[in-house]
Amino acid sequence: AMAAAAAGPFSLREVLDAFRRCVTEQREVLLEPYLSGWRGLIRFLQSLGTVFSFISKDAVAKVALLEGHRQQHGFVSLQSLVQHELAAGPAALRARSDSGCRTVLRLHRALRWLQLFLEGLRSGEPRTSVLCTDAYNASLAQHHPWVVRKAATVAFCALPSRDAFLEIMNVGSAEEAVAMLGEAIPYIGDVYSITQELFAQHKLLDLP
Repeated sequence: AMAAAAAGPFSLREVLDAFRRCVTEQREVLLEPYLSGWRGLIRFLQSLGTVFSFISKDAVAKVALLEGHRQQHGFVSLQSLVQHELAAGPAALRARSDSGCRTVLRLHRALRWLQLFLEGLRSGEPRTSVLCTDAYNASLAQHHPWVVRKAATVAFCALPSRDAFLEIMNVGSAEEAVAMLGEAIPYIGDVYSITQELFAQHKLLDLP
């Protein structure tokens, strides 16, 4: 049933449901719904055509890598993954380009961009290219080389209209899409802030 559900058209509901399940009462971020939420976000990006492929291709690779870590070590939460990798020592962690922490950090930065972009869509600003560029400049841009930043900003000019975006979300009318964004964004924001705090606490926010 999972595969069948994933094969159909994207719906924002997938993202909402996954991120809603992400955070436990102990404020732990569960990896399984986190990765599900990301798969939904990737499907959202892919349904917009090639504009976001520079982000979605990278995210696909990172999600697969993290899924591998999760299955191999049986990590249930983001916290358990971080603790496990920190136990090897900071130098070992910094030396590994495929570590779970580094992978999460890359997804975490992209999640911030998507959160800001979705907030912008919800706000009613009709110029999606402006929204997307502002969100990008406030988040991912600082971690990208100039060439990528330039290409991204050019790509954003080709974005569909706000109405088209709300339609792609596949949850009914524009009003319903905006309402569901209003529901989904706080859950995404919650996961983002817990991750940010966790990584700041262990001085992992600048992993190479």
